[in-house]
Amino acid sequence: MTTTSSSRGRRRAPTRMSRAAGRAAALQKPRVILALLLLLALTSVMLLDGYLRAEVGGDQRVRTGASASKVPEKVLDGGPILTFQGGQATTVSVPDKTIALTFDDGPNPTWTPQVLEILRKYDVPGTFFLVGSMVSRYPGIVRDMVEEGNEVGIHTFTHVDLSYQSDARVDREMEQTQLALAGAAGITTTLFRAPYSSETDAIDNYSWPVYEKLGEDGYTSVFVDTDSDDWKKPGVSKIIKWATPEDGKGASVLFHDAGGERSQTIRALPAYIKKMKAAGYTFTTISGVVQEQNAAARQASGTAGQQAGAAAGTATAGAPGTAGGQPGTVPGGGNGTGDGGNGGTGGTADRLQAAHREATGVTLYEGKALIAAVALAEWTVPTLSVGLMIVGVAVMGRFGMMLILARRHYRKRNRRRFSWGPTVTRPVSVIVPAYNEKECIANTLKSLAKSTHPIEIIIVDDGSDDNTSEISREAARALGMTNVRVIRQENAGKPAALNNGVRSASYDIVVMMDGDTVFEPDAVHHLVQPFADPNVGAVAGNAKVGNRDTVIGAWQHIEYVMGFNLDRRMYDLLRCMPTIPGAIGAFRRDAVLDVGGMSEDTLAEDTDITIAMHRAGWQVVYQEHAKAWTEAPGSLKQLWSQRYRWSYGTMQALWKHRKSLTDKGPSGRFGRVGMPLVVLFQIITPVFAPLIDVFTVYSMIFVDFQAALLAWLAVLGVQLGCAAYAFRLDREKYRYLLMMPLQQLAYRQMMYLVLIHSCITALTGGRLRWQKLKRTGEVGTPAGVS
Repeated sequence: MTTTSSSRGRRRAPTRMSRAAGRAAALQKPRVILALLLLLALTSVMLLDGYLRAEVGGDQRVRTGASASKVPEKVLDGGPILTFQGGQATTVSVPDKTIALTFDDGPNPTWTPQVLEILRKYDVPGTFFLVGSMVSRYPGIVRDMVEEGNEVGIHTFTHVDLSYQSDARVDREMEQTQLALAGAAGITTTLFRAPYSSETDAIDNYSWPVYEKLGEDGYTSVFVDTDSDDWKKPGVSKIIKWATPEDGKGASVLFHDAGGERSQTIRALPAYIKKMKAAGYTFTTISGVVQEQNAAARQASGTAGQQAGAAAGTATAGAPGTAGGQPGTVPGGGNGTGDGGNGGTGGTADRLQAAHREATGVTLYEGKALIAAVALAEWTVPTLSVGLMIVGVAVMGRFGMMLILARRHYRKRNRRRFSWGPTVTRPVSVIVPAYNEKECIANTLKSLAKSTHPIEIIIVDDGSDDNTSEISREAARALGMTNVRVIRQENAGKPAALNNGVRSASYDIVVMMDGDTVFEPDAVHHLVQPFADPNVGAVAGNAKVGNRDTVIGAWQHIEYVMGFNLDRRMYDLLRCMPTIPGAIGAFRRDAVLDVGGMSEDTLAEDTDITIAMHRAGWQVVYQEHAKAWTEAPGSLKQLWSQRYRWSYGTMQALWKHRKSLTDKGPSGRFGRVGMPLVVLFQIITPVFAPLIDVFTVYSMIFVDFQAALLAWLAVLGVQLGCAAYAFRLDREKYRYLLMMPLQQLAYRQMMYLVLIHSCITALTGGRLRWQKLKRTGEVGTPAGVS
């Protein structure tokens, strides 16, 4: 549920020419766009973070029993390294007594550094097949990995089985991982291992087209001879046993440095390396295996070294999308050659493996941009999560405090012997500021004609051009009302109209209302009773939404009953009421004049005057039995306009009275009690509360759908419970609560944007002008309100 400053009346027309108003409106458009862009940016960051956190599991096959009729027999029976020389599939086997140690699913911030430390200690190179999303999250680990002479390959960006995916998805998985490698370590790679792959004899008709496509793009696909199955966590001895080749054969051996808890792998790896070295094995990288085979082929064929080097470079190290450099000459080393597949000598950095290519130009900068965006997401999402937890605790605490204090307030004010003091029977002045109220003013006067309390009515026509004054006089004559005065002034805005009315009032208590509001017959009588207490300087009435049968009206009805009136009960007991609603409020006339009247400094003149009353030492109370009916905006555009001014005006009022934080006495009490509550519950939590919905969607997609849905429903249930209790206190019909789930999904997001818009306006020093909302006059007499 989203709360704002308070229920208020409409705003008045600008005092300058329409061209100036147009310029002011034009200045707001960039701020609206900025607010929308901020929401889009937050959503994008969360989507990126969720995309990066795709789960990595064990390397079991997803599909079993598929045919391999389209896969060449020489591939099914061949070695673990698959290339496509001249478009023809060729496999390479690992030489006897040689181990190509490979690791899948990393990098992981816990396990990968430990693996690297073991390899460094035993002077063994490794080939790491990395998940792009993990590379982008932990670029420093990859940078260290490459600088220490290890080799890296692609394990897709999200650890997805590519045999299920479209060509576009396959390209995207590869390209994104290349960008991540470019941003993390300044390289791209030609090596690839498919998630859920194993030995070459497991290639089927679904996965074979993927390997063909990637081969055409210059990738070398790497499979397994010996699988440690360490992801099953079978125990150290079994990991070592399963990773050991038979009969002195060479092997591409699979371990994992991520994808789960890998403590058994960390314990098994040193023992395995020592065992294999003791058995006469040497360790190399995948490129080292290919280099050794190429060297043997050159020696056997007697072909000139330069020509063979060019062929080997083309076959084994072609860069995706372009020709690549030739492999180096030292297994696990880094003497790369060539500058684009031409077979030349020299050119690439010594630290690069043969499968690596230096990232330059657009690729490098796009990679760095990706890493920066991921770093932002990695920082933003956890920070927002913590912030939302704090906000959630605050909101739940507020609900609890509202329920407890609202119940106490209700029982205190409605017990049989409660009294403010002697009954107030003396006449009061009712001030009605009006600007172009031809649709509503007659209904307003009809409701006041039925008042059970003696009143004088002062209608201040603020420069209307729709005959509001004449309509008011005619309505008064038709109703036989002799207690109505109509004062016409040049258009100067609502605060000026109210001040004119206060100065013209005949009595010491003034009731303020809007020209589109209707009072119940006993509203004035109930509203002025608290003035029997000489400490009371102002009274807030109970504003109700009259046109509640529209969707927007129903949303606002829920907000008024739950957000505003429960709030007012709480603030009343805490003696820090922040706002007297413009639709129905009463003041001691002398107190208003003493604080300087209604100020034009802010757009929230009602909040401004209320805080001023507190600071002057007056008590401000809530009178729930004084009810008035007002008209909610008829469109989302008008609702945005209204709430934007309310939010911005509240910020202006709080800033204006910021010195109350350090004042002593009543002013300091409001500053240290009321102001923090208003800032927390009317600015901060409404800004963050809508992100609950965004995080719910995030959790449903990327974490746990059922748990996220249940959590969201639980929060909604708490809100419904609070709303139902508020409706019970106000004796409202519960059927309107059926609109509450939709209100949470739509209305709250709009209020979030409104608050962001207001914050941007405040930070950029913008100013707003009074504007009148379009009224229909559909709120008639109170008896006609359902």
